[in-house]
Amino acid sequence: MLLVVGEALVDLVIAPDGSVESALGGAPFNAARAAALLGADVEFCGVLSHDRFGTLLADRLEADGVGVSSAPRTEAPTTLAAAELDDTGAAVYRFYVEQTAAPSLASIDTARPPDVLLTGGLALALTPIADTIADGLATVPADTLVMIDVNCRPTVIADRGAYRARLDAMLGRADIVKVSDDDLDYLEPSLPTIAAAQQLLDAGPSAILVTAGSKSTTVLTPDGQLDVTVPPLAAPVIDTIGAGDTFTGALLAWWEQAGFGRAHVDLSSIARAVDAAHAAAAVVVTRRGADPPGRSDLATDWAPRRD
Repeated sequence: MLLVVGEALVDLVIAPDGSVESALGGAPFNAARAAALLGADVEFCGVLSHDRFGTLLADRLEADGVGVSSAPRTEAPTTLAAAELDDTGAAVYRFYVEQTAAPSLASIDTARPPDVLLTGGLALALTPIADTIADGLATVPADTLVMIDVNCRPTVIADRGAYRARLDAMLGRADIVKVSDDDLDYLEPSLPTIAAAQQLLDAGPSAILVTAGSKSTTVLTPDGQLDVTVPPLAAPVIDTIGAGDTFTGALLAWWEQAGFGRAHVDLSSIARAVDAAHAAAAVVVTRRGADPPGRSDLATDWAPRRD
């Protein structure tokens, strides 16, 4: 089972012409949906409001095959994000988090021990949820694979030093860590991208994935480094909302279907998983908003063969 811990929120998507549409989102929420739509057994652990938005978030998770029995409910309102699109479809985010649902997670339900735990995004920057995640990672079973999608949100990081110290502690239990070149610019501003990624690898993970938008993903492990190229898109980009989250969810869905666990995290296996994740992300950028593909939207040989 894949346990996804983090935020579910509502995006207010602001187009270049000023029009506004609401969309359900949050990086962990999107990743959970993406993994479930590709056949993974997924449970979501994040606080959901009893308001209308919270009900819509819960309903969407369940409709896409994600369990919500580990998601506490609250009377606090749903967390909001404003996603401002430029003319290329790229999004810049602003978050409205004070006294809202997402930051308030106080415990992680591991009554059913997960095979994989995924966390990251806004949840790593807000308290008490960030402290809850840090404490939870220290107690997950030894055979649970842990993936962190760092996805830095500098605009909501009140104390950079505390954020970095907490993240460094989490890296000691992480197996796979996904970062963008922008994340690394924030975390290690004085270092080139790959040198910064190597610093994270030295902190304990088995693999670092450095994403560079539509170009490539660089995989770093103790055994070496490999650039996995993103194939050309079959259709024009509509927007990039949810692309990175779909990548993450698809990678873990592929990993589960391959029958892989912590012991299988090596350069070759991760590169295969990244290829599969690229294929899923290539679909979502041709759609409006975070609309992850199902299995039927991908090539018939997308699912891994168990070696």
